[in-house]
Amino acid sequence: MNGPNAIFATVAAVLLFAGGCDLVEYHPYDTRITGRTGINAANARRIDEACAGRRSIRFALVSDTQRWYDHTRDAVASINSLEGIDFVIHCGDLSDFGATKEFLWQRDILEGLRVPYVCLLGNHDCLGTGEEVFAEVFGPPDFAFTAGPVRFVCLNTNAMEFDYSRPVPDFGFIGRELEHFPSGVGRTVFAMHVQPGEFQFNNNVGRVFEWYLNQFPGLECCLFGHGHHMAALDLFGDGVMWYAVSSIEKRQYLVFTVDEQGHAYETVDF
Repeated sequence: MNGPNAIFATVAAVLLFAGGCDLVEYHPYDTRITGRTGINAANARRIDEACAGRRSIRFALVSDTQRWYDHTRDAVASINSLEGIDFVIHCGDLSDFGATKEFLWQRDILEGLRVPYVCLLGNHDCLGTGEEVFAEVFGPPDFAFTAGPVRFVCLNTNAMEFDYSRPVPDFGFIGRELEHFPSGVGRTVFAMHVQPGEFQFNNNVGRVFEWYLNQFPGLECCLFGHGHHMAALDLFGDGVMWYAVSSIEKRQYLVFTVDEQGHAYETVDF
């Protein structure tokens, strides 16, 4: 065999050999997962156990770490240096393109935290096979957990990414959370990636969303990311405060304290 056929056969043999030795990277949207999975459910149990019986909690809020891996490592180091942090909430956009490796790289950095963390689904996390990878590594896009006196309800609000083909936000999930709200828990905090009023949110149901949230016991505040800047606003003019955390590119995150007097927050620059 000679000529082009010989060249083709040689290249094919090299690729097969290299593939067998894991020298050829798989497709960026390959959904094969290595390392820890089911993180949100496992860490939610840790948070519940660690904060059981507590009347006050303290947590850090980060978001939009896409691309900024060194900044995320620095944020982890900064949070680890603080005293009294019970857990961390990531408000979404771990990835930029929904590529599998992006989620795994971010997960491996966040695993360096001394405290449990949970991650929400961002709009960039829905690209490619991102939703599937997020579900495997972290869990369902809608979930909730209890930390001492507070129930945290974490929602997928990236309506545009689903072409309105299914309910986003999922009022069925919200209704079930309200119906089965844990006894003895008197406060509620909602967390999401995209806030009402932003074009990614389904603003056809914005006021219904507000109504549902206000049915929850002791609605304390709402948290979100996506906008890449800090903000504190009464979004609906109903007295409920909404807090935006900037992207990690700004080298900032928020720390919240919730106790019997209410809540307070501070901005941490690192």
